[in-house]
Amino acid sequence: MSADLTERDPPLYFRLHVFCCTNERAEGHPRGSCKRRGSEALRDYMKKRAKQEGLEGIRINASGCLDRCELGPTMVIYPEGIWYSFHSEADVEEIIARHLKKGERVERLLLPPDTAAG
Repeated sequence: MSADLTERDPPLYFRLHVFCCTNERAEGHPRGSCKRRGSEALRDYMKKRAKQEGLEGIRINASGCLDRCELGPTMVIYPEGIWYSFHSEADVEEIIARHLKKGERVERLLLPPDTAAG
C-alpha cells in the first residue's frame, strides 16, 4: 500500500483490536479447536482485566476460526497483525501488561507467520 493511501485512511476507531479465536470443531477433529482448549474463558478473562485496568481504545473480541487452531488458543492483535498463542491467565496478564499497555511484544508467546503446527 502506498504512503498516499494510508495518509488518506480515516483514523483508527480502536487503537488496538484483539481477536481471540473461539472456534469449536467436533470432538476428536485432527486440527483441534481453540474453544476446546479454553479460549472462551481466557477471552472473557482478558476482557474483564482490560476493563479493570481502564484500557481505552482497545477492543477484545471473539473471532471465528483464525486457521491456526493446532497452535491454539490463538489471538491476533491489529493494526500490527501480531499473533500469539496463549494458554493461561498468566499469559493473558503478560499480553495485557506488555503488549496492550506498553506496545512491547511477548516473545515467548509469538506465532510468527511461518509457524506451522507440528
